[in-house]
This record gives sequence, C-alpha cells and structure tokens, in this order.
Amino acid sequence: MPSQSNSGSSNNSGSGFSYKSSGTNSRGNHYCARDYGSGVANPNSYHYSNSDGSYYYSNSNGSTYHNNGKGTATYTPAQGK
Repeated sequence: MPSQSNSGSSNNSGSGFSYKSSGTNSRGNHYCARDYGSGVANPNSYHYSNSDGSYYYSNSNGSTYHNNGKGTATYTPAQGK
C-alpha cells in the first residue's frame, strides 16, 4: 500500500465496518482500509486508487476487482462461490 498521510480508526455506525486507515501519498495515490469484523470472508478489506487512473478493490466477501486505468478490468469472485 502507498505511504499514508493520515491514519486512524473511526466508527462508521450502521454501515457494518469501521475505517482502519486511509491516506494519500505524495504521488496522489490513495488507499482506504476497513474492518468488517469477524462475520465476513475478508474482514480486512481495502481499496486503492492511483493517479494513473488504475484502482483495486479487495472486498469483504473475498472478491477482488482491478481496473488498470486503460480500459481493462478484472473481477475475481470469492473462492468457493
């Protein structure tokens, strides 16, 4: 993950997750990590987006999504689904 400019945990009551950390580095790349607790396949999900237009999601259900910012996207379903 890119280096962060700020971090901390905050509760997002009613949304089923709390923010673990987020930030933007000096190159404009952003990330956000969330904690969904123990009741999901991937409790430590995150996403990042880069200044080149690419982005990646690691979702709480175990699936992933990547877009390279150049018109190609890849979705990977959760294992066993």
